[in-house]
Amino acid sequence: MPTHSVAVTALLLAGGQSSRMGGVDKGWLELNGVALAERAAARLRPQADALLISANRNLERYAALGEVVTDDPAYAGGGPLAGLEAGLAACHTEWLITAPCDLPLLPDNLAARLMAPLRLGEAQISVAHCAGLPQPVCMALSRALLPSLRAYLAGGGRRVREWQAANGALAVAFDDAPLAFSNLNSPEDLARLEEEWRSQA
Repeated sequence: MPTHSVAVTALLLAGGQSSRMGGVDKGWLELNGVALAERAAARLRPQADALLISANRNLERYAALGEVVTDDPAYAGGGPLAGLEAGLAACHTEWLITAPCDLPLLPDNLAARLMAPLRLGEAQISVAHCAGLPQPVCMALSRALLPSLRAYLAGGGRRVREWQAANGALAVAFDDAPLAFSNLNSPEDLARLEEEWRSQA
């Protein structure tokens, strides 16, 4: 069970096309013999009251990790924001935290740190930053932002950071966890992370 007192749902984003990975389903690539999605889900699950998986293929396989939600056809081509819309629509708690399936070393306090300013009423959305760079799909946000997101998508908007900025997103620093936000956009990236992780194990 999560250690926080506010009910939170986690959303693992695994619905991308993975074009830079040759079109393979990135969530099922392995890091030291364990699928990226399995590792990321294991990191998120203890931090939330429920776990949703945004996926558009291999649905039965993802269903072993959590409740699967698929993109609404109305927002086809919406990228991560389409997955976010599906997650917010299925969310039964006031708050949602999100992370992509290709971050297998997510901090175990991701939810607590992202939620801290939101619980104080400072904003409705917060975004992880590491080494001065935003990690746009690692965020916490209020389910009340669903109408805003739908309007943005319906108007043709596709930029995660643009929508976040329009809703007053706050930055939350995770400079102490550089490996946690290593981008895995190519087979070379995955091999590099595996080597770095083993060297620190």
